[in-house]
Amino acid sequence: MHEMSLAEGVLDLVSEQARAGGYARVTGVWLEIGRLSGVEIEAMRFCFDAVVRGSIAEGASLEIDETPGSAWCLACAASVTIGHRADPCPRCGGWQLRANGGTEMRVREIEVE
Repeated sequence: MHEMSLAEGVLDLVSEQARAGGYARVTGVWLEIGRLSGVEIEAMRFCFDAVVRGSIAEGASLEIDETPGSAWCLACAASVTIGHRADPCPRCGGWQLRANGGTEMRVREIEVE
């Protein structure tokens, strides 16, 4: 489950930012996770809750916005929206797709006190 290491990385990042700003506590974290990132949303929630215990972010709320996946279809030369990496092109049915969006995960915002 790689979500545990991702959650630890998020905690490290938000803790570092909060301390650099002189804040005592992180009360909220907003993530953007792409549909093609390979991150399981519910596993990420579970892992985040586990890693924040005893930290500056204990009790922080976690909001996750899932961003759509997109790919370039080599067959019809178009950018298309896809839900999974194994999906065919919704325009032409082709399978020669190169993911070009929705593959990332980022911390969009943190709320601090």
